[in-house]
Amino acid sequence: MMSQLPLDLVRTLLAVVDEGTFDAAAGALHVTPSAVSQRVKALEQRVGRVLLIREKPVRPTESGEVIVRFARQLARLEHDAHSALGMTGAGETTRVSIAVNADSLATWFLPALTRVPEELRPCYELLREDEQHTARLLREGLVMAAVTSAPDAVAGCSVRALGRMRYRPCATPAFAQRWLGFGSGTPLKDLIADAPVVFFDRRDEFQDAFVRQLTRGRPASPHRHYVPTSEGFVDAVAAGMGWGMVPTAQAERLLDSGRLVDLAPEGFVDAQLFWQQWKLDSPALTAVAEAVAAEAAETLDL
Repeated sequence: MMSQLPLDLVRTLLAVVDEGTFDAAAGALHVTPSAVSQRVKALEQRVGRVLLIREKPVRPTESGEVIVRFARQLARLEHDAHSALGMTGAGETTRVSIAVNADSLATWFLPALTRVPEELRPCYELLREDEQHTARLLREGLVMAAVTSAPDAVAGCSVRALGRMRYRPCATPAFAQRWLGFGSGTPLKDLIADAPVVFFDRRDEFQDAFVRQLTRGRPASPHRHYVPTSEGFVDAVAAGMGWGMVPTAQAERLLDSGRLVDLAPEGFVDAQLFWQQWKLDSPALTAVAEAVAAEAAETLDL
């Protein structure tokens, strides 16, 4: 017979994870720290697994992440049921948490959210994370949905393809002439691995990927600038600090004005994006998913 998960114990575990300590969770639940500890231990005994790494702040184990995700989904379903029954308070909003990469956030994602019907009264919590790591936030139960580069669905989630964001190698005309031999006839592949370059952060791989395409193995120059905002990254390239892989949506205006040049019109790096979300029959989450898919169909490459 399947062992049940008592809801008070599940909610207690979620409170500990969200609050970071047993004492803080006790304050949020209006019980004693001892009661919180006993509930967590009872839940661990029931499932036969350790659910928390008892540090400061506490962190869920892999098994704990499963319970935390279940607790958040349960809260979402409870809210939707109250709404359907007319039991929510006047003016109460619907919280939707989403992980999204910085470049999507700076270009097409916010317009997507304006497509969601206002009567749903969505209240968004957007967590900015690299598209290669947003799926982790889904696994940990921290968000309900994510724009991600992971095509394989996280457990308990559905996935759909959104399209591709294309990144083009760009630099200012003066930088291209000084460092990359523009106008001299020297092949780009002979110079680009030694030219100053702009990266978003230390997990950004687009510049290295492009240089390896050209040089058959060499990475971009160790002369690197790290600028961890999408707008700041583009501004750094436009200021001549280095070359960088700029999303087409942000590059077009600067290319048209002549502030930037495309270093290799036939060269680019694509990031395939997917939408992953909890498998819940939630009106708000469904509406957001449809809005995101519609905007992506109009703005991203197929």
